[in-house]
Amino acid sequence: MSRFWSPFVKQLVPYVPGEQPKVENLIKLNTNENPYGPSPRVAEAIQAELNDSLRLYPAPNADALKAEIADYYGVTSAQVFVGNGSDEVLAHIFHGLFQHGKPVLYPDITYSFYPVYCGLYGIESAPQPLDDNFRLVPTHYQQANGGIIFPNPNAPTGVGLSLAEVEAIVQGSPDSVVVVDEAYVDFGGETAIALVDRYPNLLVTQTLSKSRSLAGLRVGFAVGHPDLIEALERIKNSFNSYPLDRLAIVGAVAAFQDRDWFAQTRNAVINSREKLSAALLELGFEVLPSQANFVFARHGQRDAAELAQGLREQKVIVRHFKLPRIDQFLRITIGNEAQNKALLSALKNLL
Repeated sequence: MSRFWSPFVKQLVPYVPGEQPKVENLIKLNTNENPYGPSPRVAEAIQAELNDSLRLYPAPNADALKAEIADYYGVTSAQVFVGNGSDEVLAHIFHGLFQHGKPVLYPDITYSFYPVYCGLYGIESAPQPLDDNFRLVPTHYQQANGGIIFPNPNAPTGVGLSLAEVEAIVQGSPDSVVVVDEAYVDFGGETAIALVDRYPNLLVTQTLSKSRSLAGLRVGFAVGHPDLIEALERIKNSFNSYPLDRLAIVGAVAAFQDRDWFAQTRNAVINSREKLSAALLELGFEVLPSQANFVFARHGQRDAAELAQGLREQKVIVRHFKLPRIDQFLRITIGNEAQNKALLSALKNLL
C-alpha cells in the first residue's frame, strides 16, 4: 500500500524509541525514566481537574504553566514556549528555525532524533565528531551553519559542557540559532537559561519527563528571546492549537511548585549514580563522567551485546546502541536502590 505514500515518506528513517517491554517483573533500566514517582501534588492536581470541565478545550497557550516556568527561571512568559514533550518542541524548532539552506550542526554521537528531524524537514546536516574522550568540541561549531543543536549533558554519553563552553558556541554563531537541549541538565549540569537575555540567538529546551518524573504526561518547553518564541507559536498554531491538555497543564504546574520533592528525588538519583559508577569501575568497566540520570559504560574484556543479552536473561534491561564508536557501551538508567543492586548482582554473575 506504500503507493499511496507521499514520495518523501519512503526516504524517512524514523526514530526508534527504547523498548517498553510487556513482560512482568523486569528491571527496566533502558529508557531513562525516573525511578521515583512525581510529586504527590501532581496526582492531587490532576484528580481535582477530573470534572465536567473536561468537555471544554484546554487553554490554548497554557498560560498558567508558562507563568510557572517563567517564575521558576526568572524570565517572562513571552520567553517561554510549551509543547507535548520536548520532542514536539524540537520538531517545531527544526521546522521553524533551521530551514535556511545551510547545514545544521550537531554532535556525531548524540540524540538520534536530530537526524530524523533533518530527514523529515529536508534539512542538510553536518555532524561534528566528539573527541576521543567523547566530549563535544566547541571549536568545531565555529563554521557556517543554518543552526546548531546539542544536548547538554549529551545523550547517550552523559558528558556535559560547562556554561562557559556553551556560551562560546553561542557567541561563535551570532547569525544562527543555537539550541541547547537540556533534557538531563537537572542531574548535574548548569542550565543555559541564565544566558538567554544576553543572546537573542539562544534557545534552551527542557522536559518534565526526567527530573520531574512526568514522562507519562508529555510536557516540554523552550526558553529564549520572544522573537524565537513567536516563530514556534506560529508553527504550533498552524499545526495543533491545543497542544497540552487540561491534565498535563495542571500536573506540570504542580510539579514545578513542589520544589522540595524535586530536590529530594533529584539528589537521590545523583547519589545513586555516583555509587553505581564506583561499583561498575570495580567490576572492570570504564564509565564516562555523567551529569545525567544514566551512565555510559563499557567493559574492557566483555562484548557489550553479550552483556546486554545476559542481563536480559536475568530480567534486567539496559540500552545497547549498535552504532560506530559506541557499540561496546551500555547505557544504564539509574534505578532505585533495589534496582541498582539487582543490576550489579546480575553483572557479577555474568563476569
